Amino acid sequence: MTKPVVGVIGNAHVVNDRHNVQVVGQRNMRAVAEVAEALPLMFAGIPDITDIDALLGAVDGILLTGGRANVHPTYFGVEPCAAHEPYDQDRDAMALSLIEACVERGVPLFGICRGLQEMNVAFGGSLHPEIRELPGRMNHRMPRLENGEVHPDPEVVFADRHEVRLLADGAFAKLLGCESIRVNSLHGQGILNPGKRVVLEGIAEDGTIEAISIADAPAFALGVQWHAEYDPQTNPINQALFKAFGAALREHRHAVGRDPG
Repeated sequence: MTKPVVGVIGNAHVVNDRHNVQVVGQRNMRAVAEVAEALPLMFAGIPDITDIDALLGAVDGILLTGGRANVHPTYFGVEPCAAHEPYDQDRDAMALSLIEACVERGVPLFGICRGLQEMNVAFGGSLHPEIRELPGRMNHRMPRLENGEVHPDPEVVFADRHEVRLLADGAFAKLLGCESIRVNSLHGQGILNPGKRVVLEGIAEDGTIEAISIADAPAFALGVQWHAEYDPQTNPINQALFKAFGAALREHRHAVGRDPG
């Protein structure tokens, strides 16, 4: 039996202020390889060079990773603001079309951080660029030192910071076998209004939407606001998510006849 293949979306990045490249964090790749037990294959988050039909014909699932850029607000009817840059409109266009295609065709889809936000927008939902500015919300951004610099210790940055209450009998509660979990938090933007098919699977103690599924999706279609790719090798919650994603990949691969054995 050969390994299933996971398409991992790339993010726009500029090297040395002149070279435009596409990048994916290694933790995403390792989570796919080591926990989902699949082959990670990065694809460009650029719609004019990445054919969705060809892509979905070559992979068994899609991972939408986190990314520094906010989803462009014009996708949900809000004017852009320089304070909320950078944006990555190529990735926006690529991801939003790809999400619809994955759900329609039953291709397993896992969205992390920005990926969850893209899933919400793809089904007509909206985002807020700074969730911490809403009344009663906590600061969900990564921890910083007193001088404003990002904390140098990744164990501090990615430490569990708040509780998430799971929807009773929802997809996450069934998968994880519990009513609440604790997660890390490294985001500014978050879901404001959920999309039409977006099921709210997990809510933080301050009301922030942290986990979603897509109603009536024929295959795995889950999104999380936290960075589940950071430690799924050791974190039982994140491990369970990536293992379930891996199982869905193998099921899809067998169903389409890529691995009839």
